[in-house]
Amino acid sequence: NRRHHITPILASLHWFPGQFRIEFKILLITFKALLGLAPSCITEMLTPYEPVCSLRSLGGTLLAVPKLRLKSKGGRAFAIRALLLWNDLPEEIRFADSMSCKSLLKTLFFFYRLAFM
Repeated sequence: NRRHHITPILASLHWFPGQFRIEFKILLITFKALLGLAPSCITEMLTPYEPVCSLRSLGGTLLAVPKLRLKSKGGRAFAIRALLLWNDLPEEIRFADSMSCKSLLKTLFFFYRLAFM
């Protein structure tokens, strides 16, 4: 039937809808850049967060997010969006090794962000 929804088929194939696929790819590129496996132009966009005073977040792998000049378009740029998505991840994913990061990200998107509601 032409009126069937594609969402159950995507879920059975373990594929993400558009927005989740984009965020997943951005996070994978960010992870590879932090490991030094991405091109230098992407790696240069990522700077570790260094707080002014001693904080509990000092030991984390947070990234510094620059101030936005234009709220409407600036937040969609890779240089901003990647940093915001990375900082929103749970610590277990940010500290993961290269072997388990991809599977942990998929688990996050399928179960915690409820990609297929």
